Order: sequence, then C-alpha cells, then structure tokens
Amino acid sequence: MVIASSYNELKNALTAIENLNTKKPSIYQKFIRIIKLTRQFQYGYQYMGSLLMDEDTSEFHPKSQDEYVLSVYHGEIEKIKSDDKFSDLKQLLKAYKQVSYANISKLALGESPGVLVGPTVVR
Repeated sequence: MVIASSYNELKNALTAIENLNTKKPSIYQKFIRIIKLTRQFQYGYQYMGSLLMDEDTSEFHPKSQDEYVLSVYHGEIEKIKSDDKFSDLKQLLKAYKQVSYANISKLALGESPGVLVGPTVVR
C-alpha cells in the first residue's frame, strides 16, 4: 500500500503526539515502548497499529515469526490496550491513520516531519 503524507498532516500528527506526551505521559511511554518492541522484533508498524486498533492484520502479519515471541508481543499489545488511558492513544491513532501507523511511530520516536513527507510504501 502506498500512502502520501503532506508536511501539514505530519506536523499536526506530531503536535498531537506531543500533546499526548504532555497530558498523558504514562500512555505515551507505553506507546513508545511498544513501538521500540515492534522495531526490535522487526515487525511492521502497520501490524502494530492494526493490532492496537482491532483491525484486520492479515495484510501486515509478520512473514516469519517464532510463535512464542509473537505471543509475548501480543501480550504486550493487550497490556497497553487494557490501560485506562488507552482511549486517548486510540483517538490519536484514529485521527491520524491517513498519515500511517508507521509515520506516527517514527514521529513519536523523534523523526522530523520534513523527512517523512511524500509517498511511502507501507508494509
């Protein structure tokens, strides 16, 4: 899937992420941890976002994975979803879904919006 994000969309998403960090730092930190875990396991950010948002993951499911590692990852996803502040994160993800979960994750990790402008292949 190819998505194209404008600078303004990315800047708005970054502002929303910064607001989440300021107003709800505990869920923000959990989100950062799950992003880093996703990267460490080499799963796609779209897979992570789809799991968080209860969407169909079949298009983004990791090709090769150890079942135990995948179960640990799913357990961590469920932990963040059971947080009472998860609705704030879910609202952010829903509002900026057109930017892609991958770009949202990269912005949260400190990537500049200017670097992410333009078409991107999402896997």
